[in-house]
Amino acid sequence: MPSIAENVAAVRARIEDAAGGRRVLLVAASKMNDAARVREAVAAGVDACGENRVQELLEKNAAHAYDGAPLHFIGHLQKNKVKYLVGTADLIESVDSPELVELIDARAAKLGLVQDILLEVNIGREAAKSGLMREDVEKTVAFAAEKEHVRVRGLMAIPPVGASPEDSRPYFAAMRELFIDIAGKKYDNTPMDLLSMGMSGDFEAAIAEGANMVRVGSAIFGARDYSRPAGR
Repeated sequence: MPSIAENVAAVRARIEDAAGGRRVLLVAASKMNDAARVREAVAAGVDACGENRVQELLEKNAAHAYDGAPLHFIGHLQKNKVKYLVGTADLIESVDSPELVELIDARAAKLGLVQDILLEVNIGREAAKSGLMREDVEKTVAFAAEKEHVRVRGLMAIPPVGASPEDSRPYFAAMRELFIDIAGKKYDNTPMDLLSMGMSGDFEAAIAEGANMVRVGSAIFGARDYSRPAGR
């Protein structure tokens, strides 16, 4: 079985082939992998670590799992968990409402910092998924641009599950179109420099359609063992 370092190297090679010279950030989606395995990924040179669950993030952060790499929160964010993430996560990728923007801004103001975020888009309009509908993204960006302690770095999306990576390409293309459109509006305090899309099964298709950040879990860590408690 390949090591985590070998897997990271293989994923890097695939990213480089797909990117054609563009810089694409590799986020190790470390859900259900313990602190030691996360440290291996950091040592192997991933650009950031991403966690889906707040409690797991806090436990592994206390164990110094992420030392040496930025920490992203990539899971569904509940309003009552905002206080644990602001100032702890370098980037919150899954902000999906003006209410969350407001809560993050208020918490960041108390801590005297500016919190970087991405807005999550429900690009497939799936009832069971979180995320802003496409038509609500621009007004949420405009709302966030007025906040002093929140900085919108870009957009994130998870397309509907398809039979092949090619099934995701129209959704990735739609995300890139939305990303470019909003970036062109040049809102204050809104760099719009990150487009996070693509996971282990489809990151090459996402890169081909414009992603400059991918969130890769099983291709780095192997298949998750759901019989074990999270993070163990």
